[in-house]
Amino acid sequence: MCTDSDHFSPENANDTAKETCLNWFFKIASIRELIPRFYVEASILKCNKFLSKTGISECLPRLTCMIRGIGDPLVSVYARAYLCRVGMEVAPHLKESLNKNFFDFLLTFKQIHGDTVQNQLVVQGVDLPSYLPLYPPAMDWIFQCISYHAPEALLTEMMERCKKLGNNALLLNSVMSAFRAEFIATRSMDFIGMIKECDESGFPKHLLFRSLGLNLALADPPESDRLQILNEAWKVITKLKNPQDYINCAEVWVEYTCKHFTKREVNTVLADVIKHMTPDRAFEDSYPQLCSAFFDLHRKRTHTFRPSNNVCHLHIECFVRVEVCKCIMEAFIKHQQEPTKDPVILNALLHVCKTMHDSVNALTLEDEKRMLSYLINGFIKMVSFGRDFEQQLSFYVESRSMFCNLEPVLVQLIHSVNRLAMETRKVMKGNHSRKTAAFVRACVAYCFITIPSLTGIFTRLNLYLHSGQVALANQCLSQADAFFKAAISLIPEVPKMINIEGKMRPSESFLLEFLCNFFSTLLIVPDHPEHGVLFLVRELLNVIQDYTWEDNSDEKIRIYTCVLHLLSAMSQETYLYHIDKVDSNDSLYGGDSKFLAENNKLCETVMAQILEHLKTLAKDEALKRQSSLGLSFFNSILAHGDLRNNKLNQLSVNLWHLAQRHGCADTRTMVKTLEYIKKRSKQPDMTHLTELALRLPLQTRT
Repeated sequence: MCTDSDHFSPENANDTAKETCLNWFFKIASIRELIPRFYVEASILKCNKFLSKTGISECLPRLTCMIRGIGDPLVSVYARAYLCRVGMEVAPHLKESLNKNFFDFLLTFKQIHGDTVQNQLVVQGVDLPSYLPLYPPAMDWIFQCISYHAPEALLTEMMERCKKLGNNALLLNSVMSAFRAEFIATRSMDFIGMIKECDESGFPKHLLFRSLGLNLALADPPESDRLQILNEAWKVITKLKNPQDYINCAEVWVEYTCKHFTKREVNTVLADVIKHMTPDRAFEDSYPQLCSAFFDLHRKRTHTFRPSNNVCHLHIECFVRVEVCKCIMEAFIKHQQEPTKDPVILNALLHVCKTMHDSVNALTLEDEKRMLSYLINGFIKMVSFGRDFEQQLSFYVESRSMFCNLEPVLVQLIHSVNRLAMETRKVMKGNHSRKTAAFVRACVAYCFITIPSLTGIFTRLNLYLHSGQVALANQCLSQADAFFKAAISLIPEVPKMINIEGKMRPSESFLLEFLCNFFSTLLIVPDHPEHGVLFLVRELLNVIQDYTWEDNSDEKIRIYTCVLHLLSAMSQETYLYHIDKVDSNDSLYGGDSKFLAENNKLCETVMAQILEHLKTLAKDEALKRQSSLGLSFFNSILAHGDLRNNKLNQLSVNLWHLAQRHGCADTRTMVKTLEYIKKRSKQPDMTHLTELALRLPLQTRT
């Protein structure tokens, strides 16, 4: 039976359930010790729903009164916190019991300073500053329960009660921690007055100012009070002798100062921070707080604040530890919403990133390198000089020299420079000045000289291809040819096995993927006037032919099949796609017969290689591969060839028979292929496929 429903009532419970529940409470009542009896009954308070509709509302006041019998104020406050927690769970609407617990707590709070508690602390060897911090967790929970959805008037009442108790610091701190920041902010001066009158024994005032500052970071005080609030708070903070106490409080008020004041006030506050944290290099024990303070400074005052030299000096001094640098960059990446070109931020964070980069050595783990690269790349992505493209490129040049040992950073820089070149082309569209062309060539040159410094073979291949595409898009034809030639010359260096996430894997599938992308680009690359027809395709075919492929591998034939697709596309009068202002071979040759003849010769050569490979598979263990490759080659001819050609038509029939010869073909696939041919034969200019379909029998298996 479920008792969670709002509609549950005692009438829903049968007599057995009621009797069992009542028996539990009778047994609890027989527990002689007060504290165990209280906690056990409070833990099953919800079970009162089995007995009566008013059971919980009657038990809460009784349990509240039971706590009065607990003599130890620390034990009693945690008992009240637990009862408030249970009360909020089972009956959140019964606010009166929450308030009763709080008021009872106030009546007994003075026991803390009474002789009984003080004598007990002496016996146990515990001083008051160590004892008082044990109260806030329970007090904060009670206050949070009371203040949940509470009106602002309740805060006024709480403040009055605090005054009657002599503005006890512990109590005042819990009030500021529990109520909404907006309520606290509007009464900032009232709280400062109460803080000034607090007794500092056991709970120092600077902790109260920290709590007030945390609220003011979330909500703004009245504008007329802002300067006075800062002055009153800083009078207390600046007198702190312990550097850790000082910075714990000061970091909160640095954010407040940056948010509401000009560089004069900010420099004053930061000068005070330097004064306290520089002697004996005290800042070394407070890196997180200093990082937080300085990041607030940069984040809030990016466009209007320029810190003085001594601030920058401490700023840099604080960044000598790699772990601190990582924290700074994580905060920057998380909070920086817009790209920046602020020279102060750039200089400081370049120093931070350089510190991280220079920490890399031969013993650095790969995971650590990836983390550092991610943080540095996050910074690089957030740097933007707008349309000052030359300044942007200069930043990338400087970054390359600073972060040369982290390959992912160099890869990011190459991608960034390529994007910069494309952005220049977009912005300067229609403006073909020599200056613009020279800048684009500078970007292309940056990529060309950076790529060889990378170690990953496929990283280099893909970047050569991508950079060549960018050069082509910017009408830098000779530079594009240089990238493509570099990629072709690199293919023989591809090893048989490559490391992928710590595991050695065959490289052929990755090479096939790269080459397919390469072929798609070569379709629109115009031939160089001095190098002959299809010179890049010929060079690539020579490299593929000479490459040492794995035994029992068919990747070479799959690549040759893709080459046939490329050559078929190149034989069209108009290519499928183009690049603006770049004349591809369809425009250069205009369907010239000599060009088509050269194209056909290449097709015949490639097809001969495929057929030769199919002959080598005429062995028992390779028949299934032969069948699969034969059907794949048939489909390529069907999709890209002109089957009105008698030789090609006959070849396709032979491949169809080859695929079925040894009973290794996928019958379902072949049935669907034949249905497709018959369907396509009904289209205009496709009647020749009708005859082909009649010559393609389906063999049945018996």
